[in-house]
Amino acid sequence: VQLQASGGGLVQAGGSLRLSCVASGPPFSAYGMGWFRQAPGKEREFVAAIDRTTPTTWYADSVKGRFTTSADNAKNTAYLQMNSLKPEDTAIYYCAARPFISNRSYMGPYDYWGQGTQVTVSS
Repeated sequence: VQLQASGGGLVQAGGSLRLSCVASGPPFSAYGMGWFRQAPGKEREFVAAIDRTTPTTWYADSVKGRFTTSADNAKNTAYLQMNSLKPEDTAIYYCAARPFISNRSYMGPYDYWGQGTQVTVSS
C-alpha cells in the first residue's frame, strides 16, 4: 500500500482545511486509516482514525468536535476535515494504514505511512 497525503497549507486561526490521503495497492477497504501529526520539537501524536468497515471513528481529545475523519472507498481516499483551527494545530500531518482487527487497532502500530503534509495555522 502506498499513501499520498495532500491538502495542507497556511490558514488563519479559526479557519478550515481538508486533508486527503489517497491509497494505492491492495483493496483499500481492507485497511483502517489513521491520522497523526508532529510539531517541531515534539513527538508524533495520534489525531484521528477510522475503521471503514464498521464505520467507527476515534479522535484525540485535543481535536474532538473540530476534526472529522471520513473515507470514500470508491476513491481509495481518506479525509481529515479540520475546522476551527488553532495555532497549536500547526504540524506535519501524516496518514497511515493498517488492518483494523479489533477496537484497539487504531492505536497502532501502523504498517504504511504517507509522506506528510504541512499545516500551518497563524494567530
